[in-house]
Amino acid sequence: MMEMVKAMEFTNIQLKVENGVGYVSINCPPANTLGTKTISGLSECIDHIETNQSIKAVVITGEGKMFVAGADIKEFTNAFHDEEKGKALSVDAQTVLNKIENLTKPVIAAINGACLGGGLELAMSCHLRIVANEAKLGQPELNLGLIPGFGGTQRLPRLTNKAKALEIILTGRLINGEEAEKIGLVNKSVPLSELMDEAKKLAESIVNKSSQSIKATITAVNEGLETTLVEGLEIEAVQWAQLFSTEDMVEGVNAFIEKRKPVFKG
Repeated sequence: MMEMVKAMEFTNIQLKVENGVGYVSINCPPANTLGTKTISGLSECIDHIETNQSIKAVVITGEGKMFVAGADIKEFTNAFHDEEKGKALSVDAQTVLNKIENLTKPVIAAINGACLGGGLELAMSCHLRIVANEAKLGQPELNLGLIPGFGGTQRLPRLTNKAKALEIILTGRLINGEEAEKIGLVNKSVPLSELMDEAKKLAESIVNKSSQSIKATITAVNEGLETTLVEGLEIEAVQWAQLFSTEDMVEGVNAFIEKRKPVFKG
């Protein structure tokens, strides 16, 4: 039976929960730009998701024909000739995107259209990405005399490679969903008509797993990538060991032995 929860509204953000999946829509027409109000609303939404036990996975998409077309460039004019204000714009956005990356519930970006600048940086902070074939992705900040400032110079080379990241940033060229999949920027590229079904399918394939195992996986991968292999293996061993004290681990092992589906309670 389908479980529905009434939609919640944050500033330029809508959240609805269905069958354990939180669907987050960026709704700031006409381009769904990541201005300060939208970033603040997104931050509040993520805080709510973190503490809402009914939400096991998250899908973020854009309302209408765009995912997020970038930051709100008009706000940049308030920081002309002021490095302190410029840095604050960057740090405030980075803080929220870091919050998404470190969320203990898997976050899937469903990229339905233009995904540029801050939009691509938002998508890259998600754990998984599915994109419409015809969507356009890129980091065109150099056209403004800037560089990506919401995490793009750091996440793009980590997801692809140094040379490809530099090419995309330095040229400012846009790529479609199929190329994004080819270079490892996204997990899958599909026709737009199939995008949300694919995102839903992916999210629902995760929600029945142990929430403790999901959290441990995200922690081990995120923390391990910032260290050496030896240190990363120690992080993995610690997360593995901690799960041995959970009832979910007992249930999972017994279910396997008894040849039945496990019922995890988190």
